[in-house]
Amino acid sequence: MNTIEISKLTKFFGKQKALDGVDLIVKEGEIYGFIGPNGAGKSTTIRILLGMLQKDSGDVRLLGGDPWTDAVKLHEHIAYVPGDVTLWPNLTGGEVINFLGRLHGNIDTAKQKELIETFQLDIRKKCKSYSKGNRQKVALIAALSSNAKMLILDEPTSGLDPLMELIFQDYIHKAKKEGKTVFLSSHILAEVEAVCDKIGIIRQGKIVESGTLDDLRHLTRTTLTVELKSDLDLNKLEGIHDISHDRGKVRFSADSENLDHIISKLSASGIKSLTAEPPALEELFMRHYEKNEGIMLNNAAHKELK
Repeated sequence: MNTIEISKLTKFFGKQKALDGVDLIVKEGEIYGFIGPNGAGKSTTIRILLGMLQKDSGDVRLLGGDPWTDAVKLHEHIAYVPGDVTLWPNLTGGEVINFLGRLHGNIDTAKQKELIETFQLDIRKKCKSYSKGNRQKVALIAALSSNAKMLILDEPTSGLDPLMELIFQDYIHKAKKEGKTVFLSSHILAEVEAVCDKIGIIRQGKIVESGTLDDLRHLTRTTLTVELKSDLDLNKLEGIHDISHDRGKVRFSADSENLDHIISKLSASGIKSLTAEPPALEELFMRHYEKNEGIMLNNAAHKELK
């Protein structure tokens, strides 16, 4: 069963086309990563899925229903975490968590307690005293402790420190084991790479790549570091790029379609050692954005798009 089915979805804001024929399928029990910089169409897609915006054309199905006409019924089965959580200032964190949890039926109190302890949140404090990170924790705890069938997460770890991000990733894996479907939009590519089964890259309102990380890796280059017994002129081999030498070893990137031929040539020269690094999600993303948009990523550990 498909939890999300989107076909030829378009949305205009005045004359500006925000979504231009989006096609997207998320299967039940899948963790789907939705990536792209601001303005690419991520949040517009999510707002349509949540019934907050009406589509202009195309077909959108969520849990078998129409997000616009069946919004009330569908929201009984959806837990949503935005990237900038706003809470009732005079309620405590605990009161908000309980209220949000009851929107989805019964609360798993044992799991809720575990989440509160693991995320290190003081639920006795009023929400007006919370930092941005703690407001995110309230929404995450409420969502992860609910019995919602689907989690829709739009930049959910915004404001969390690296340790809390890792805890979040662990609970997303647990949600999958419980049979829940997760739709995760994030600027943090390492986060998407760590948890998602499938990934969709959106550019200028269109899905330009979609598939598993392994599927998408075939579209770009693999980095190899090799030490050979005899000399080989790598410059003469097709599909090799960015050659560098370091202490008797050669490092280069290779096009996927030429890997078999390259490996056979290396073998013929005698391999002392060989390591291969598959392309990271950052490289897959930049395949569509760096050359065309001029967007650069920083070198932080979690590679966050600006």
